Amino acid sequence: MINIEPSKNLAKLPPYLFTKVNQIKKEAYAKNLDVIDLGMGNPDLPTPHHIVDRLCDTVKHHKNTHKYPQAKGMPKFRKTITEWMSRRFGVELDPEDEVLTLIGSKEGIAHLCMSYLNPGDLVLVCDPAYPVHFNGVALSGGKVYSMPLLERNNYLPDFTKIPEKTAKKAKIMFLNYPNNPTAAVVEDNNFWKEAIKFCKKYNILLISDNAYSELTFGDYCAPSIFEFPGAKDVALEFHSFSKTFNMAGWRLGWVCGAKKLLYPLEKFKSFLDYGSPSFMQLAGVAALNGQQDCIRELSSIYERRMKKMVHGLQKLGWKAKETKGTMYIWVGLPDYLAKEGSLSVAERLVKETGVVVSPGVGFGKHGEGYVRMSLVTHDKRFHDALLRIGRFTKASMNK
Repeated sequence: MINIEPSKNLAKLPPYLFTKVNQIKKEAYAKNLDVIDLGMGNPDLPTPHHIVDRLCDTVKHHKNTHKYPQAKGMPKFRKTITEWMSRRFGVELDPEDEVLTLIGSKEGIAHLCMSYLNPGDLVLVCDPAYPVHFNGVALSGGKVYSMPLLERNNYLPDFTKIPEKTAKKAKIMFLNYPNNPTAAVVEDNNFWKEAIKFCKKYNILLISDNAYSELTFGDYCAPSIFEFPGAKDVALEFHSFSKTFNMAGWRLGWVCGAKKLLYPLEKFKSFLDYGSPSFMQLAGVAALNGQQDCIRELSSIYERRMKKMVHGLQKLGWKAKETKGTMYIWVGLPDYLAKEGSLSVAERLVKETGVVVSPGVGFGKHGEGYVRMSLVTHDKRFHDALLRIGRFTKASMNK
């Protein structure tokens, strides 16, 4: 066997968070444990039938859609996206130059880093964060400057804490609200105005990862960054079908913004991939043009699950709070468990009870002391999960 080393950028990265979680999960299955998986944000509910029907019909009857697709996306798909953005946010975009189709927003974010960053370039990344925000930077040879997301600040970064010297060096800033993993939302829109002002002042590309814009609860409605003056001068916004329409395995999304800011990613992708399959994009058209009741129904399911878990965990002494969006809850560990560390707690929890959660430290240094629970199993299983966590809590207190 030859002895050849991977790239230095890849070698620097630790094992991917969910690879580690999946390994622990596999061990639990091997021991015949009844696993309740609240780890990865992998929707348990089916893709709405009208979207599936459109895909099946297209694959069966429109053979031209089996050919190589247009790399930037079908004109019909891009036009549908701009119409949806207009209806949903009141944002007007040019479908020809201001929308780019993605093979999922995770791919798009990683490729954006590769299309913009040179070795050593500095990127402002929230901590904790969705892992591709910092892993994409590392794989591109960039450097991460962490913006702490602290509970006392409602899990929002404080731009005034970023040193002037750092701001002047920064090339990209990532923001993600509604937020993964903390489930935080932005309730004061002055935050977005300040972010735009900050990035314009220091010539920073502002990335809004808006994958959870539609999964919100009560009267809260998440905005697009392009609803705020000046955003088009500094920002790109990413959207995903994965969570909104339970299409996680379909790998379909988009990024939008000014042509000048979008073009480097479009050029990069033209060398690297052929884009999302045409039949998938036409299913996306059906999703965006179809009845949106399925989204409201989905949000109500997640809200019901969230409240059940939060109230149950609070009774057990875990630091859980109700949220206004996403499919997650961000749970502070009781002090006696926090001392043990979130990774150790997550490992013991699955080994001793079969309940899988994501350790907070996997999302960044400031995620330590927390775990993320995904609301992605049948409603009846949350009762079982709480019973098991209760037994785990009692046993841990008596150690």
